[in-house]
Amino acid sequence: MISTIRLQHFRSYDDVTFKLDPGVNIIVGPNASGKTNLLEAVLVVARGSSYRAKDAELVQHNASWTRIDASLPDHERIVKIKLEPTPSKSFEMDEQVITRLHQSRTLPVVLFEPNHLLLLSGSPDLRRTFLDDLIEQTEAGYGATRRHYKRVLAQRNALLKKNPKGLAEQLFVWNVRLSELGGKMARERQALIERFGSRVGDLYGSLSGRGNKIELSYASQFPSETYETALLHKLESNLELDILRGFTASGPHRDDLRVMIDGHEVSETASRGESRTIVLALKILELQLLEEIRGTKPILLLDDVFSELDAVRRQALTSFVADHQTFITTTDADIVADHFDGGNSIVLTHT
Repeated sequence: MISTIRLQHFRSYDDVTFKLDPGVNIIVGPNASGKTNLLEAVLVVARGSSYRAKDAELVQHNASWTRIDASLPDHERIVKIKLEPTPSKSFEMDEQVITRLHQSRTLPVVLFEPNHLLLLSGSPDLRRTFLDDLIEQTEAGYGATRRHYKRVLAQRNALLKKNPKGLAEQLFVWNVRLSELGGKMARERQALIERFGSRVGDLYGSLSGRGNKIELSYASQFPSETYETALLHKLESNLELDILRGFTASGPHRDDLRVMIDGHEVSETASRGESRTIVLALKILELQLLEEIRGTKPILLLDDVFSELDAVRRQALTSFVADHQTFITTTDADIVADHFDGGNSIVLTHT
C-alpha cells in the first residue's frame, strides 16, 4: 500500500504530491490530463519500470531528471532517473541505494488497461507478455531469464542478417544458449497456464452465470519436457530458412496462449461479451495468484477500463477489488463511484 506519492518532473507533472487512500482511489479528469501518468508512476514504484515507455521518456520535457517519492507502511521508497551526465536509474529504500529492483523488492501489482481487452483477439505478443509479466512477479530469476533470452535472440538475428562466412559455427553457441533459456521460459509458462486452467472455467461461470467450458493450453512447436533439445535441432536444421527470413522463426518468442470456449477458438467464435468475461477472469486470477504466492494483497491499477465494461462486469470486478488498494482512471467519476462505498474512495484531479 502506498499512502503518499510525490512526482517531480515526471511526465506531465512538475512537482505534485498525492495523498492516497488504502482502498479505492478514483483518478478523474479530462483526456490528456495526466491520469495514466499517475498510474504509471505507481507502477514504476512497485515494479521499477513503466509498461509503455523507456526510462528516458518518463522525464518531463526539457528536464534532465525525474524523482518519485513514495511512502509505504514500512519504508520510504525513492526512484530517481537521470539523463545527465549519463543516463541512470536508482532506487533508495531502507538506507540502501540499488540500481535494479529484484523480485523480492518489488510490490505485487496488477495492471488492467484497454489494450488488455484485446488479449484474446490481438497479436500473440499480447498473450506472451501477459504470461511473462505475471511469471516475473511470482518466480524469482524469471526476469533475468527473460532479459537474457531477448539479448541472445537479438544477437542471433543480427548474425542472420549479416550472414557472414562460417555462420553455422558462429551460431552454435547462440543456438545452445537460446535453447537453454527458451526451455526455462516454456516450462514456466506451461506451469502457469496449467494453474490457471484448473480455475478459469469456474471463475468464468461465476462472472457470467453460464456453464461454458473454458480451456487454456500452451501453443508451441515443441513439448515442454524436451523443449531445449527440440528447439536446438530446429535452429540448426532451419538455418537456411532463418537466413532468408532474416530472423529466428522458432522459440518461445513465437509461442502462444491458446484459449478455447466449448471446444472452439475464442478468437473465432466467442462473442464480445464472452471474450471480455474471459479476459476479466484472467485478470482476476492474476490478482488472486499474486496474492497467494507473494503473501500480500497486490495493488490494482485500472486504466480507463470501467467505461469499457458493461454494468454486470463492472459489478463483478468491483466485488473482487474491494479489499485491495485500487487506482481507477476515468473521465466520469460517477461511472466508477456508483459501484463503491464513497467512504472507501477519493477523487484525484489534475489540471
